[in-house]
Amino acid sequence: MPEETTRRLAAIMMGDIAGYSRLMGADERGTHARVQLLLRELIDPTIAEHRGRVLRTRGDGFLAMFDSPVEAVRCAIVIQQSMVGRNLELPSTQWIRFRIGVNLGDVIVEPDDIYGEGVNVAARLEQLAEPGNIYISGGVYEQIRYKLVCGYQSLGDRKVKNILDPVPIYRVLPDPAAVAKAARSRKVRLALLGVGTLVAVGIGGGGWYFWERAWERHTEAIAAGTQPAVQSAPPLAATLPVTATPQSAPASTAPDQSAPSTAAAPAAQMQAAVIPPRVQINQPEPKPTVAEPEMIPIAGGTFRMGSTEDPSEEPAHNVTVAPFLIAKYPITNRQWRECVNAKACSYVPNGGDDAPVSNVSWDDAKQFVAWLSRASKHAYRLASEAEWEYAARGGTETRYWWGNAMKPGLADCKGCGDPVQPEKVGTRTANPYGLYDISGGLTEWVEDCWYKDYRGAPADGSSRSGVDCRERVLRGGSWRNDASYVRTSSRDSYDASVRYPTHGVRVARSP
Repeated sequence: MPEETTRRLAAIMMGDIAGYSRLMGADERGTHARVQLLLRELIDPTIAEHRGRVLRTRGDGFLAMFDSPVEAVRCAIVIQQSMVGRNLELPSTQWIRFRIGVNLGDVIVEPDDIYGEGVNVAARLEQLAEPGNIYISGGVYEQIRYKLVCGYQSLGDRKVKNILDPVPIYRVLPDPAAVAKAARSRKVRLALLGVGTLVAVGIGGGGWYFWERAWERHTEAIAAGTQPAVQSAPPLAATLPVTATPQSAPASTAPDQSAPSTAAAPAAQMQAAVIPPRVQINQPEPKPTVAEPEMIPIAGGTFRMGSTEDPSEEPAHNVTVAPFLIAKYPITNRQWRECVNAKACSYVPNGGDDAPVSNVSWDDAKQFVAWLSRASKHAYRLASEAEWEYAARGGTETRYWWGNAMKPGLADCKGCGDPVQPEKVGTRTANPYGLYDISGGLTEWVEDCWYKDYRGAPADGSSRSGVDCRERVLRGGSWRNDASYVRTSSRDSYDASVRYPTHGVRVARSP
């Protein structure tokens, strides 16, 4: 065996596009361009973010290897949920939907490829998976079942081509709609391990994306309104079997033709998962009083925005910002829960009251500021990108608000001292304008659409809009980023509808 060839235990992910030939037949050039864009913008960076490595890609799929099965499944969930957001505005005939299989096995590793039965099993799982779904082997399930907040539907042991022994297969159920649908007919396990697990998920890697709003719209589109409503139930800290009967399914619901033969399991073996409570989004009556964030008045002025350190920050340009107010601290869990209690915010946060709210999408942040404006009778909003940078600089022109060199203890990031997931706002030194946690800690959403650089950006401090604004801007870096991300000019982007554990929010308003 060549010296560069070794054997190792790895988590293998295989993915391909369902209906690729049909899509190519309808629009060959457009489909190829879309798939290549997905590989560059979604697949490759998401796999890298979850400590994986892409080994090969083909026209309609990819093969990747991970050290951790937890990271592999997290990565698969992010890919599938991100694809939902990308498909939402398109007719269903143009949807790109991946099938993903994840297996844990001993494989032969060469510099640019892997081989062995472990890879073959991942390929068989991917082929069995329904479009938009993730199938995992029993070995993966045993490793992750108490480490991720999601459901698992047992599909039984399946005999697959060229594999000697039957393979236990599980379907990952990443959202309430998927759990409810599966619970009508088959055994479901829901691992919901409480706040401790949620914190561990955020620390351990890619985090948990519970993208309820966009996923609901997607599943409703697929089911054409036939999905049953999910009944609220108290969240549990363990797997809870609940006996279900075949009569629990609506009479008009057709059987799942693509499911394995375990669909005929006796009713005594069927289990329904308990779903955490879901908040109905209503328009509440404004409260007479609300605990408004402490705001810092910013006088406004002209400053040099951007830098030459990254192409996305070019060209540096002069911007004149009008006076505005910005929150002294990021929004906390306590403040966010007021919105939840008013039934105006759909995302329910975990963690201590004084910790900054995390794992929020841009859409979540907009829900919060809309509620806060109604409840307080003040016009709260997200800051524009220019306002945020102006406030974060605090009147300085250096790389960081304290100077050009990193100083330990002034920011919460890798390389800034000891990075920790924020447990309380205001624990580090404020910048010259009196703003806390503006560098590191949590990356903060701003109003602007994402553009790859500042060409054409407004010079009056207003936010930058766009026709197709799927991605929004994030500023400030987080405790999981290195020091380059906490520079006052550094900028990042993310899908507006997707939640991520290091994303938070700070509000602003005009005088």
